[in-house]
Amino acid sequence: MKAEPELEWPATLDVRALVADGWRPAPFLEFIVKLHSRCDLACDYCYMYEMLDQSWRGRPRSMTDEIAKHAARRIGEHVVSHGLKRISVILHGGEPLLAGSAKIRYLMTVIRDEIGSDVHLDAGVQTNCVGLDYILLDTFDDLGIKVGVSLDGNAEQHDRHRRFPSGRGSFAATVAGLERLVAPRYRHLFSGLLCTIDLRNDPVGTYEALLDFNPPRIDFSLPHGTWAKPPPGRVPGDSGTPYADWLIDVFDHWYPAADTRIRLFEDIMHLLLGGSSESEMVGLAPARLLVVETDGSVEQGDVLKAAYPGAPATGLHVTRDSFDDALLLPGVVARQLGSRALSADCQSCSIHKVCGGGHYGHRYKPSTGFANPSVYCPDMIRLIGHIRSRVKAHIEAYSRGKEMHGPSGS
Repeated sequence: MKAEPELEWPATLDVRALVADGWRPAPFLEFIVKLHSRCDLACDYCYMYEMLDQSWRGRPRSMTDEIAKHAARRIGEHVVSHGLKRISVILHGGEPLLAGSAKIRYLMTVIRDEIGSDVHLDAGVQTNCVGLDYILLDTFDDLGIKVGVSLDGNAEQHDRHRRFPSGRGSFAATVAGLERLVAPRYRHLFSGLLCTIDLRNDPVGTYEALLDFNPPRIDFSLPHGTWAKPPPGRVPGDSGTPYADWLIDVFDHWYPAADTRIRLFEDIMHLLLGGSSESEMVGLAPARLLVVETDGSVEQGDVLKAAYPGAPATGLHVTRDSFDDALLLPGVVARQLGSRALSADCQSCSIHKVCGGGHYGHRYKPSTGFANPSVYCPDMIRLIGHIRSRVKAHIEAYSRGKEMHGPSGS
């Protein structure tokens, strides 16, 4: 008789015991709504289409108004039940612009109706920008939707991965949309650039190419991978630090006279100084996001699609389940437990409060599930150590200057 496979962590997490011991979940504050489940690009590193979870194939291309209304009601229900005063809604995909202006307007209108005027709504869209026209920009302006754009550097750097299905590079089309966005009439909508790191691209050259658009913020994203499917150039268990080396070149060019904000660097510095982080890349703050797919399925963060088929699934649906039902699911709880969700190796590490074990999705290994350090562990240790040394030296130099010249600087 064939033995049942062992459950991988966090499926074995005893949530009832945690609750009995006094632990309570934190309500969701960020809702990622997948308005369109297809894309007009075919980026070869895409976690949604190119990795292990292929659930997009069985989902409708676009969210119906009925599902949008149910999703809005669930968001409103969650806001009321937890007394929330501020939430974020991010339009995502696929490529959300493919949903069109009317569908975007309908969704945002019903969400605002459901949450009420007393709740502040931070609305955003993450887009490849190739279809960003003036109709959509006027819609975003009218609805107060901020626009984040995916751009990987200059034409050569960007087109290495971000191509149309025909194989043609998308840089020219992306820049055409981006130039509309950064024009004076719409620039207030620009929230920043998202760049996925390619080790073959010159780090400082990539950073300077992004600065050409004067972004208010840059997010550098590590390519998504796991111990079973490692990212390019990252050999699991090897002590090499290629991604840290790449990021350190950018950091040393950026710090201390920064030309723009870089979230990863700022988060690490805030954590080193006793603060908190804004993202799941680092730190131990509870994850407070939930995803609604085009068919109304409720999922965890969709980066988990890189781990295995069905990794982000919850089994919940907006037509029958409240978002509170997701709060006590083991996978959601694990991302809110802080240091208690870290592997023994991470808990014994001196920088675990800063690193936070790395991105949750990057910890997956078959048999042990997500109870592992990040596949990027050596990179994180080196990057954090370097930033700590630079910031410490800067603070000490500043303090010596104050002692020498006095409080007035005279």
